[in-house]
Amino acid sequence: MAISGRFVALLAVAIVPTVLLGSGWGGLAWVGVMLVAATADVLLAADLRAVRVERRMPRLARRDTTAEGTLVLENDGQRPLRALVRDMWEPSAGHTPNRIRLTVPPGERRTARMRFTPFRRGRRRSAGVAVRAFGPLGLAARQRVLVAPAELVVTPPFRSRRHLPSRLARLRELDGETTLQLRGHGTEFDSLRDYVRGDDVRSIDWRATARRQDLVVRTWRPERDRRVVVVVDAGRAGAGRIGDEPRLDTAIEAALLTGALAAAAGDRVDLAVVDDRVRGRVHGATRVDVVQRFGETLALAEPGLAATDWAGVPALVDAVTTQRSLVVLATSLDSVGASGDLLAVLPTLARRHAVVVTAIEDPAVTMMASAGGGAGRDGGAPGLPTAAGRDVYRRAAAARTLLDADGVADVARRAGAEVVSGTPEQVPPLVADAYLRAKAAGRL
Repeated sequence: MAISGRFVALLAVAIVPTVLLGSGWGGLAWVGVMLVAATADVLLAADLRAVRVERRMPRLARRDTTAEGTLVLENDGQRPLRALVRDMWEPSAGHTPNRIRLTVPPGERRTARMRFTPFRRGRRRSAGVAVRAFGPLGLAARQRVLVAPAELVVTPPFRSRRHLPSRLARLRELDGETTLQLRGHGTEFDSLRDYVRGDDVRSIDWRATARRQDLVVRTWRPERDRRVVVVVDAGRAGAGRIGDEPRLDTAIEAALLTGALAAAAGDRVDLAVVDDRVRGRVHGATRVDVVQRFGETLALAEPGLAATDWAGVPALVDAVTTQRSLVVLATSLDSVGASGDLLAVLPTLARRHAVVVTAIEDPAVTMMASAGGGAGRDGGAPGLPTAAGRDVYRRAAAARTLLDADGVADVARRAGAEVVSGTPEQVPPLVADAYLRAKAAGRL
């Protein structure tokens, strides 16, 4: 049983005769009347065992956007249902309104609209629907939690989508849909056309020129139906936070942008989320469903405590495809100790594939390393560093961190990989540019 605010307000009226008359009998009599009225109200309330709950809602919702759903209450009982309903979602689901008032006549159903604005990706669940059925007086209610399991998969926000139009325009240039024509080793012959000033003389087709008695050049287009494999590092390296988000979220944005761009180019795209084992896979995503399939798989990726098993990545890529592919390792290069396993497998991967490795920079560390500071007076306690001394230590530590990251990046380049380094906002478009460069050069 639950009581309402109306019951509390009316019960407070008992204070008045008690204070004015100096006797508690009037107050006790009023309390008795209220208890009897509340009991009768509960007995006259609708039977919650005859109430059914249904949900009509999307299975997926993108983080930081709003999705709508519907909650349906059906009253199979003999009394009208005056309900206060609370859908018990996790707070990160962003569910509103928090409480819903509905009146459902016997044998009928009523619907209530809900909105979800989730602010955390992953799987969000509802523990059930709590329903309070009030009586005609509105003093007290029966209460019950109705079992109505529900789940909402919150996909990544895909903020890097804004970079997609400019990269698609560049892709159309590579594909010969604009006046710019490129010739790269390994690209496919497209057609012949008249020579115009600015064309590469190496593209001149001398046989066709002799036949036409005019300069004719060959046009080329990037090969289609290539393979792109994106490996997202969900190990403990992705748990490090830059600003308000973990590094894993940057890897997710890079995977989404690269997947959408490669699928638009007609290539086949595969995704693997790994730590000490494979946590999720997407095989052969197409232009139509790549964002949805990638988003659904990456929504459930969470950085774990285990180190990533990089030694198993070459076999994982070989299981996906045996042809030369672009392999994007969406991770973070830190120090030799932390990235040693990754550096050990890069030569094996680079011998068979074009490899791109991400290195995520922390702007706070860069700012700390470059911040100036003057020497201050020694005003601290004996044996303890002064404020100026602590600044020197911080700058030295930040500079050492950057030097370690640069050293690891150099080792990765010598192993045959292309290293894409930048802040979390810069890395996704830079990876897309690396894909376009590999496409233009025919390295896939």
